[in-house]
Amino acid sequence: MEFLSLEPFVPSGSDFEGSKQFFQELGFKINWDSGDYIGFQKDNCRFILQRYDQPHFAQNFMLSVKLNDVAAFRQMVIDKQLPQRFKIRISEINQEPYGKEFNVIDIAGVCWHFVEQ
Repeated sequence: MEFLSLEPFVPSGSDFEGSKQFFQELGFKINWDSGDYIGFQKDNCRFILQRYDQPHFAQNFMLSVKLNDVAAFRQMVIDKQLPQRFKIRISEINQEPYGKEFNVIDIAGVCWHFVEQ
């Protein structure tokens, strides 16, 4: 038996529409929308945005996304002024044992680790 994919359910926080717009600005496309759940995809990465607002859960939820150029991706986030427009937080780029990484804390408080491979 082969596992084909893993698609986590990511909480939206209190601003579902803002989260939806934010992920589109990051470059994700909507594959499907059923109201309280939206399937997003960029290249081979997929997740489901869920209308769910539990700050304690969101602030303890983390995802790791592998990229080929973390500096270019971070610069895109800055150029689009996403921290100001969506009140998200981003880190500097750090060298970790597993690669270069920078973090985005999204609208709900979820920590996205963007790691260069």
